Parts: sequence; C-alpha cells; structure tokens
Amino acid sequence: MVAVMVVNPKTTAPPTTAVKFLGAGISACVADLVTFPLDTAKVRLQVQGESKSSGGQALRYKGVFGTIGTMVRTEGPRSLYSGLVAGLQRQMSFASVRIGLYDSMKQVYTRGSENAGIGARLLAGCTTGAMAVAVAQPTDVVKVRFQAQVRLPEAGGAKRYNGTFDAYRTIARDEGVRGLWKGCLPNITRNAIVNCSELVTYDIIKELILKYDLMTGEWSHYPSWIQNIFNI
Repeated sequence: MVAVMVVNPKTTAPPTTAVKFLGAGISACVADLVTFPLDTAKVRLQVQGESKSSGGQALRYKGVFGTIGTMVRTEGPRSLYSGLVAGLQRQMSFASVRIGLYDSMKQVYTRGSENAGIGARLLAGCTTGAMAVAVAQPTDVVKVRFQAQVRLPEAGGAKRYNGTFDAYRTIARDEGVRGLWKGCLPNITRNAIVNCSELVTYDIIKELILKYDLMTGEWSHYPSWIQNIFNI
C-alpha cells in the first residue's frame, strides 16, 4: 500500500526524509492493525495443503471469512493477531524503506535533478523495494511462523516460540542465521515489481494531475486512494 504524504499548502518546505520515513512506517502499522486478521487467514489458506499432502489433517479452512470463523471458534479471537508484534516490526522496517526512501533514491539516480524520467523512477522503485525486503525479511519469516502455527485448546495449546524475540533466537539457533532470510530472493523479486507498479504509477498520475491542474491541494493525492484498493 502507498503511504500518502500531504504537504500543508501554506508551507513551501517539503517533508524531510526522516518525516517520510517515519510517516510511511507509522501509516503502514495502522493499516496492518486493521487488516492483520485477513493476512492471517491468507497464510492459513496458503499453508493448509502442507498437512494434507503429508498425510496430516484434512483441509479445515474454506474461504477467507470461513477461515476467520474457524480460527475464532477453535483457537479464540486472539489467534487472528498471532504474530502481530513481528508484523508491526516488519511494517516499520519494510514500508519505511520502500516508501519513505523512494524520493531520496530518485534524487540519487537523477543526480539531484527534480525532473525524474520513467527510467529513474523504475530504478528507484526497484531499489527501495529490494532494500526493504533485505532489511525486513527476518520479521516477515517470524510473522508467518506465528500466523501458520495452529494452537488448539484440546491439544494443550503448545507453543513453539515463547514470544517474538524468542522466535528470532530459536530460528537462528536451530536453522542458522540464514534461516531468518528464507525466501528472501523470491520476495525481493516480487516486491521490486510491486513497488514499481505502486509508487511509479502513483508518482506519474499525481504529476499529471498537478501539471494540468485537475485537482488542487489534498485532492491531488486522490489517485493513491484508488490505487490502494487494488494494491493492499
């Protein structure tokens, strides 16, 4: 999703890199708090085939809302937010880099010029998307581990990890430090492409709207609202 930085029209100074960095991370955390149950349902649907193919339990989840209902009924409402701490850590490190540093990276590729071409924007989007994954991959691994683990009351609710930081330590001890970066390369490829499609599209549409004075003030950020519907 794209964090929107709105500049007060009464001031001429644009937001600093630090403001963009923090603003992107905080707004992503707020969005994660709202959408985390949906993300957890997505992970459960993605991994449930593992148990079936290995001769384990039959498929238990059907559809997003069916999955959420089953989890609440069998594991309690708190299960929908299992891994939330790692999820917020991921957003602060991931969104802050991929969104908050996008403008700065454009300046690097254009050598300080304000007129960034499509090539520089694509490079900036790919770079910050890849950088974000490289930094945040351990938090993503831990988040998914928590979301995927099923804790049924009748099974004693056994926990593999005793908290978020214990998960980092356990994975590093049992699987090596490289275990925290499992799936990093596919994730870098995916997010480099996603970041280009999100940020570059938003950047170009906003520039055209401002150029032709189609909207003014805060309404110039309206394209990001539409874009977020499809990119969350």
